[in-house]
Amino acid sequence: MLKSYLTTLRALKRNWSYSVINVLGLTLGLACCLLLFLAIRYELNFDRHNAHADQLYRIITFDATSNGDRREVGMPLPALPALRNDFPDLKNQVTMVNRITNVVVSVGDKASRTTKKFQEGDGVLAFVEPEYFRLFDYGWKKGSAQAALSRPNTVVLSERMAQKYFGTDNPIGKVLRVENRMDFVVTGVVQELPATTSVPFEVLLSFASLKQYGASTNWDDWQSTYGGAQIYMRLPGTTAEQATASAQMERQLAAFIKKYHRPEDAQNLRYELQPLTAIHFDTRTDNYSKRTISKEMIWAMGLIGLFILITACVNFINLATAQAIRRAKEVGVRKVLGSSRGQLVRQFLGETGVLTSLAMGLALLIAQLALPYVGELLNIKPGAAQLTDPTVLIFLVGLGVLTTGLAGFYPAIVLSGYQPILALKGKTQASTPGRSRGIAPLSLRRGLIVGQFAISQLLIIGTIIAYSQMSYFRSADLGYSRDAVLSVLIPEKKPGQLESLKAKLTGLPGIQSMSFAMTTPSSTSNWTTGFRFEHTDKEPDYGVLMRPADTAYVRTYGLKLLAGRMYQPADTMREFVINEAFMKRLGFQKPEQVIGKLMTVNGEETRKPIVGVVKDFNIFSLHQRIDPSILTSYRDQYRSLGIKLAAGYTSPERISQLMSQVETAWNATYPDFVFKYTFLDETLARFYQNEERMYSLFRLLAGIAIFIGCLGLYGVVAFMAESRTKEVGIRKVLGASTGHIFGLFSIDFVKLVLIALVLSSPLAWYVMNQWLQKFAYKIDIEWWMFALAGLLAVGIALLTVSFQSIKAALMNPVKSLRGE
Repeated sequence: MLKSYLTTLRALKRNWSYSVINVLGLTLGLACCLLLFLAIRYELNFDRHNAHADQLYRIITFDATSNGDRREVGMPLPALPALRNDFPDLKNQVTMVNRITNVVVSVGDKASRTTKKFQEGDGVLAFVEPEYFRLFDYGWKKGSAQAALSRPNTVVLSERMAQKYFGTDNPIGKVLRVENRMDFVVTGVVQELPATTSVPFEVLLSFASLKQYGASTNWDDWQSTYGGAQIYMRLPGTTAEQATASAQMERQLAAFIKKYHRPEDAQNLRYELQPLTAIHFDTRTDNYSKRTISKEMIWAMGLIGLFILITACVNFINLATAQAIRRAKEVGVRKVLGSSRGQLVRQFLGETGVLTSLAMGLALLIAQLALPYVGELLNIKPGAAQLTDPTVLIFLVGLGVLTTGLAGFYPAIVLSGYQPILALKGKTQASTPGRSRGIAPLSLRRGLIVGQFAISQLLIIGTIIAYSQMSYFRSADLGYSRDAVLSVLIPEKKPGQLESLKAKLTGLPGIQSMSFAMTTPSSTSNWTTGFRFEHTDKEPDYGVLMRPADTAYVRTYGLKLLAGRMYQPADTMREFVINEAFMKRLGFQKPEQVIGKLMTVNGEETRKPIVGVVKDFNIFSLHQRIDPSILTSYRDQYRSLGIKLAAGYTSPERISQLMSQVETAWNATYPDFVFKYTFLDETLARFYQNEERMYSLFRLLAGIAIFIGCLGLYGVVAFMAESRTKEVGIRKVLGASTGHIFGLFSIDFVKLVLIALVLSSPLAWYVMNQWLQKFAYKIDIEWWMFALAGLLAVGIALLTVSFQSIKAALMNPVKSLRGE
């Protein structure tokens, strides 16, 4: 055994250049597979930590009158008691979670000025019931699930948040204040949830306090919903029985809708049960973790990993066959000395195994070094994916065995099959252009190269199309100005506060314009409501999106008024400005035709006039089409201050100086809150962060696949250079130039690259066209994208071929022909 091992090491050392290339290709292939396995495993584990994950569901609403196939996750507040009343068996198995976002948590003694303030964003705080802990699993460190939130003004913290707020002190009995409104006493501490959860809350407030805190809608209002108020339920039965149980519950919910909703609403509504384990993979609906990925994207990642591994194995085969001529006499000598074919097969497989083992070790090291970058790229929380996990190590070992078999078996069969007499005579060179004795048929090697470049070009084309779509996202005309605009959070609107803040900011040289509004033109926070047009008593079968804002909104965000005027300043709704989409939905073709028409919104009785029409602007991301929307004054709904920076305020230094002045004015107005602002272009970028991550990942994988493919191409050229040494020498004696020899080697590979382009283009078009279908606004796939991919592939192939072909062309023909 030791002798065999030493023989293997000597063989690898003798052919060290090929060994290095083989190890490099296998290392990159294995490292990619390992990292992709970690990412896929992370995604597939979402919400699986819950013991009853297969029995848990979220109720979502599908409205047939909505503009597009849009499913709402929010539920009316009265739905929870109604469900418990109509389904008594589910009384303790149904609960509502009410999220609150962008709030300030204060801890300490305000009187002694030792108060600490923490600005908490999305997915941290929520109002929940004690029943919540019957559905979702938490490890309790202090307190109990039954008693912790049974009373109002109580709160349960995760260990991380308890340490954040109170340090090493015992948090039980301590008080924290939320949004400067209410005090909550800590009654429990739970373990941190795993990163793979769609319900990630760490500050759990008693649901009994929600009404006093101030719910988003009326407790008797069945028409209004808030996306942060979601209902979850657990159905009885085994995993196998869940399909039947959920279908039966959905039929019962159809009757539930008719019972509680208005007839005109009920006919268009449908409640669906979304399994908890499906929430993470449904890109049509939002979730509390703000993170989704489609199953198709996960399988695409797996396929790309497999393709890269196959490409690395093909490299090994090509490089092994390139060495065949060198090792032919070695095989002949071994056979003459009594080695059987089986022993030779084991010998060559052993060499492959040694190389693969070395590659596995290096792949593990590279994966460990690259894991933080990949984790950041794919939004995987630090520590959530570990290479030391036993499952990951078992996968790596299995991958190594598979790679040894894929990469080593065919070369071992070919090399061990030489006839010793021919091998010792050196007659293993190809006697015809298409086949050699004992060496892999040229057609097979060409097929492997075509396969490698087809995979590479598939990734190149996909990367080019994805880049074009991402560029379109960044440069598309959204109907308003996105540059040099920032948004400042407004925590409360007591009498005089908005006016005081505006007065403090007016006159600052860096501010061109500012506007109070509910939100920016494009936002995930939206208010949809019904309306009645002119003198009709019935609401249409579609709603409108409200954009409450002051009169400076159009100027601040650069909206274009097509007809009419802006509404007059007011604290409540007095007049309306609508967008083009709404105008056309009402049946008007020209903006002037709708000016002066009357309408009511949000259930009000008083009719108010439409005084203006603005050019369409994107309310959502470019995933969705522009919906009918209304601009109107409504002071109570203003939640942000938009600031348009003056010309010249582009450098970080000047912006920082201005924001320091804005913060001073803001803190003087809101001393009990934390100043926070975001740039509008950063908000827009978050709309496409999933696509940006996938694009960056595939761009990286495409580069690796191309590099590995070039290693394989290098192997084939090396084989050709060795097998055609005498041919090249004869051609040079007969007067062939270096350029002619280079062309002799290159033309075949250009043909292979073009064949690969023809084979990969239809598949690339289909895959990327399917990807683009999820965007309402998208680019067209054009011919130049495929041509550019082909040019890149040809250029890379020629660059790879040039080294070996020029080396062969420059060889002294006397030395090449000396064997004759």
